[in-house]
Amino acid sequence: MLHRRHFLSFAGIGAGTLLVAPHMALAAVETERRFVFIIQRGAADGLNIVVPYADPAYASLRGALAIDPAAAIRLDGTFALHPALKETAGMFAQKQAMFVHAIASPYRDRSHFDGQNVLETGGTQAYQVKDGWLNRLVTMLPKARDTAIAIAPTVPAALRGPMQVTSYAPSGLPTPSDDLMLRVGQLYAQDSQLHPAWAAALDARQLADGSGAKQDPASLGRLTASFLTKPHGPRIAMLETGGWDTHSGQEGRLANQLKALDSLLAALRDGLGPVWNQTTVLVATEFGRTAAANGTGGTDHGTGSVAWVLGGAVKGGRVIADWPGLANNQLYENRDLRPTAALDALIAGLAAESLGLDPDRVTRRLFPSAGSPRPLTGLVGALPGVA
Repeated sequence: MLHRRHFLSFAGIGAGTLLVAPHMALAAVETERRFVFIIQRGAADGLNIVVPYADPAYASLRGALAIDPAAAIRLDGTFALHPALKETAGMFAQKQAMFVHAIASPYRDRSHFDGQNVLETGGTQAYQVKDGWLNRLVTMLPKARDTAIAIAPTVPAALRGPMQVTSYAPSGLPTPSDDLMLRVGQLYAQDSQLHPAWAAALDARQLADGSGAKQDPASLGRLTASFLTKPHGPRIAMLETGGWDTHSGQEGRLANQLKALDSLLAALRDGLGPVWNQTTVLVATEFGRTAAANGTGGTDHGTGSVAWVLGGAVKGGRVIADWPGLANNQLYENRDLRPTAALDALIAGLAAESLGLDPDRVTRRLFPSAGSPRPLTGLVGALPGVA
């Protein structure tokens, strides 16, 4: 006999791991625009991702960790891209990618958990807000088709809230037989709590059919694209990437992380095909890392970092930065890149322009406790084929 405690185990078998909760289902909105949020958990080092090679203090602060300007990919007269980001560099050259540097959420301490909570909920303090800004964004869209999904083992904080969403993560477990799936469905058919959860899991599993979902970065990019290109599939997605906490051995670790993310982004772009022109991707982290290298070949928890914006309609090919400088008297608390741009303002402006919404209204809805920061606009042009 199958008991309730086994439910999630059966929900997770097959082409992907489906982790759902009672009454959780794909959200429904009507739009042909797509918005993807990728979080870099662990505090990504913005100074070695988009390198301020022209700042005279950069090389001395970083020492052996400094990215050689000759090896980096020049973006302009001040900044260069980490050499592992070849596909992203190509998108930048095609004006389909941009970077916003010296940016941070309102959070100013250095706890990963608290910083990620502030980033994902849109509050000004950790655990001040209970739902996520991405869930609140979904509530602003017309409701008519399956719209929001997290490519993650569980629904992240940014997508939690009153709007129902679901999550999907690839699994290496063997595919169950049709007979087993039928028996589990029959077992919960009359269960008012578990039947909706099982149905939502099957919906997500069906959407992933044929995607060849695996756990490597390129496969995750293709999987996300396969969801977003379904005629009645989701239009908002979130992906989680980890491993950005580079306290030691940063040179090789960061290069591997960036190569993986670069591969994911390229696979997402290629998998979307023409839909890429209707898609905006935001990549952001909870905070940056110290301006100076530490004694173990790494960097410690910092403040300012860099956000990435990519997509076919992005007004890219530029680095947006009110650069504060890296001299000791220019650093935040004498150790970190000083933030001069607000991540809240970037998210609000980008989400509004990407989804055809009013920027001020989006700002008030997504970041009510932040005093409605002025949204950063002018980032996305007209989306082809979208009214």
